[in-house]
Amino acid sequence: MNKTIKRAQQGFTLIELMIVVAIIGILAAIAIPQYQTYVARSQVNRVMSESGSIKTAVEDCINNGRIVVGAGVGQCDPGATGSTLVAGASQTGLVLPANTGVPQVAALGADPATITATFGNAAAAVISGSTLTWSRDAASGAWVCTTNVANNLRPAGCQ
Repeated sequence: MNKTIKRAQQGFTLIELMIVVAIIGILAAIAIPQYQTYVARSQVNRVMSESGSIKTAVEDCINNGRIVVGAGVGQCDPGATGSTLVAGASQTGLVLPANTGVPQVAALGADPATITATFGNAAAAVISGSTLTWSRDAASGAWVCTTNVANNLRPAGCQ
């Protein structure tokens, strides 16, 4: 009599499961720092865009002789909106939501006029406290972006 023994499938062995966990750990060790760099770079780009968006209002103020930042008659209101990535109080008396800030506009009557955004609040730890500054050359009217964040996080068009 020929006996055939049928075995039920037993599943994965412990060593196979340990190999899978090790592979996932290695991939996570590589991916997490890359993701954090990506997040910081995107935050710098966002702040560059947010602070750059008020250049037009500042340019209008300079061209019309309003060189004091404020909300009063004859003063310059750059129209900056609160950002969770920027630290800086409103210069026009606007009440900002908690944990938000606005870029600071300075020296409208001098050369160069500047728009400075200081990274803070919800900004990535690697860029927190750094600045991104738009400076206007009075002679040409051109705006130049400079920042002190790490080179690998700088957006194109910002030195």
